[in-house]
Amino acid sequence: MVVTSAKMTLAEFLNYNDGTDTLYELDNGELIPMPAESEINRRIAMFLLISFSQLGIPSHQLTMKTELAVSGARVSVRVPDLMVLSEELALALEGASRSIVLMDMPPPLLAIEVVSPNQEKRDYRYKRTEYAARGIAEYWIVDPLLQQVTILEWVEGLYEEKVYKGEEAIASSVLSNLELTAAQILGVSC
Repeated sequence: MVVTSAKMTLAEFLNYNDGTDTLYELDNGELIPMPAESEINRRIAMFLLISFSQLGIPSHQLTMKTELAVSGARVSVRVPDLMVLSEELALALEGASRSIVLMDMPPPLLAIEVVSPNQEKRDYRYKRTEYAARGIAEYWIVDPLLQQVTILEWVEGLYEEKVYKGEEAIASSVLSNLELTAAQILGVSC
């Protein structure tokens, strides 16, 4: 559902307040309300957050629901389920009045989207292009509907894709000491 018919700029989006607690994404200038998170998606994101913390990633480099400015036909703002930040980006966000990674900041190391029903095209297609243009080293698409985890790794200017299912161990260039399988990640949704 699109809230406005006129295209918004990033500055207008950053100043937008409709007096509600609704979370919005900006999609090529269009204000899009985010649907309430499903319990399955919330569980998967929390499981990954805890798992990454146990790997030794400092808490200031892990963030959920932080806005991320990306470029498209117009500037867009996405809200990944989970991100791993570089130390430099974590420092840039320190003390910010709003949790948003702007275009002049370094990209996150890793962005994770948990696919919601009827949002497949957005996560598999549009965000893939936007995150690639933003130079994000790794993008995970965790899909509880298809029971798979797609890892997109930034290699020489393009994302290389690997799909993991079942007991396949996930390989990550960003998280070299990761020891998780697709089944472990997706199993928390049961």
